[in-house]
Amino acid sequence: MTGIEQGVLIAGLMLLLLALRMHIAMAMMLAGSVGYLWLAGPDPLLNYMKNAAFARYSVYDLSVVPLFLLMGQFATHGGLSKTLFRAGNAMIGHWRGGMAMAAVVACAGFGAICGSSLATAATMGQVALPELRRHKYSPKLATAALAAGGTLGILIPPSVPLVIYAILTEQNIAKLFVAAFIPGIIAMIGYMLVIAIVARLDPTAAPAGVRVSWAGRLAALLETWPIILVFVTVIGGIYGGFFTPTEAASIGTLATAFVAWRSGGLSQSSLLACLYGTAQATAMIFLILLGADIMNVFLALTQMPAELAKWVVGLGYSPLLVLAVIIFIYLFLGCIMDSLSMLLLTIPIFFPIIMGLDFWGLAPEGKAIWFGVLALMVVEIGLITPPVGMNVFIISSMDKDISMRETFRGILPFLMSDAIRISLVVFVPSIVLVALSF
Repeated sequence: MTGIEQGVLIAGLMLLLLALRMHIAMAMMLAGSVGYLWLAGPDPLLNYMKNAAFARYSVYDLSVVPLFLLMGQFATHGGLSKTLFRAGNAMIGHWRGGMAMAAVVACAGFGAICGSSLATAATMGQVALPELRRHKYSPKLATAALAAGGTLGILIPPSVPLVIYAILTEQNIAKLFVAAFIPGIIAMIGYMLVIAIVARLDPTAAPAGVRVSWAGRLAALLETWPIILVFVTVIGGIYGGFFTPTEAASIGTLATAFVAWRSGGLSQSSLLACLYGTAQATAMIFLILLGADIMNVFLALTQMPAELAKWVVGLGYSPLLVLAVIIFIYLFLGCIMDSLSMLLLTIPIFFPIIMGLDFWGLAPEGKAIWFGVLALMVVEIGLITPPVGMNVFIISSMDKDISMRETFRGILPFLMSDAIRISLVVFVPSIVLVALSF
């Protein structure tokens, strides 16, 4: 039996365990252990297991994950989402559909200090959804706009999945953050255009709000200065070489905590809630990392990634065709898996394939960064596609008057925007890489 056949067989076992509703971390751990036991026997497996957790969790770069998660918790409890939404609504809320556009802009701003799509969707949903419903927005448009806007949480840096991708592929975290910034802005603009088109086609779905005076707009914008300062400090500090990603995350966390405390949103009880939420999310991510390590070490024993890469290159197919198949696989997996699990499971397989193909004459580092951002963009779509669109689940749980089916129908125009954006990044890689030249 070839390495590819062995890998496919164990991957099938993992998918079966997932179908039986086993947690993704345990499914990868169990399937990988069975494969390792099959190929190497019990003693090598036990020898690997005794060091696996320490070897993974002692990686210094991983310390940035709980720090960014804690920064997001402070931002959530500190009321920063309300400040962002008020500022956006003051500027464009008088447009038809402007309040929904303001919610999308606020999602992008909140994502810049959060790094989690689920947290962005949950927080902005609590802030914006009641206002959208109060102003007679269509429930379908309101919930769909917030679910789609929530995906900006993992695309606008800092992004926890990008940190994981950087560690898996040994790429520069700062360069990945900067490379994701322009695609994130394009995503935000695309979602705003979708809302504008829907509002034009059905004016009753997105009524115009009250125009705020220029003095009121300026006052609302000035309230956002702490958020802008935190973002510039973190991203500017990383890219400017003043801080390492971990140092920048530490400074950003302290700054966000200070802003949250100053706004009155960080009491003793909310501080404990922030620490507990961070510990819970970190434990989940690190457990998935450990499961992925065990699965990936089995794949390394089979030589499946290398064999698969050679086989794909040897077929002589167009690199774009291979990339299209990879994107399709991501879209399929997005229907049944969360974004982080997808990256951990597929990057060790897909990355060697991509690096062995020629795309627009890109250098190895540029190709790795371009594919990382592209993969993240495709993976984020899984958060709003049925049947496991986690952002849709979160937003729908806040509005019992609309079914998830209606929200998924409202998501369709936003998915069309995503498809256009992904096509742009595929055929114009400079959209991702241009920021690295400055």
